Amino acid sequence: MIVYDLHCDYGHRFEGWFGSSTDYEDQCERGLVACPECGSAEVGKAPMAPAVPAKSNSRPSASQAPAPAPEETEARDVSNRPVPPEVSRALEALAKAQARALEKSTWVGADFARKSREMHYGERESAPIHGQASLEEAEALVDEGVSVAPLPFPVAPPDEVN
Repeated sequence: MIVYDLHCDYGHRFEGWFGSSTDYEDQCERGLVACPECGSAEVGKAPMAPAVPAKSNSRPSASQAPAPAPEETEARDVSNRPVPPEVSRALEALAKAQARALEKSTWVGADFARKSREMHYGERESAPIHGQASLEEAEALVDEGVSVAPLPFPVAPPDEVN
């Protein structure tokens, strides 16, 4: 069994359990892998943290430890490769740009669709906001001509930030 950290094109992160890397690819091709939060089928593997082994004094000896399945070794090798420096720099620049954009924006949580719509129709003063919307809510806003865009990186609600 392989556990992948996955993400959708709206930034939601979730786990997926697959029998092998081939099972994951197969299910993606058939449209069977979707975000449990918004239903988006645009799903990819998220960067994964490396596995941290137990202390050396509590680790079983090599003769006692079972050999990992080939699929697990393959997934671990791929997910633990360093990110190329240019990708790392681009992600850092994108994260900084998002942080600057959100400095003057107000978190509205699940009220995002309603408040965006109210501003669009002049029922409330326009102001920069960010929050959460389901895929259906976001599509309805776009269909109505309301200017919205997904953020490149997930944003934690203020009450959930450390």
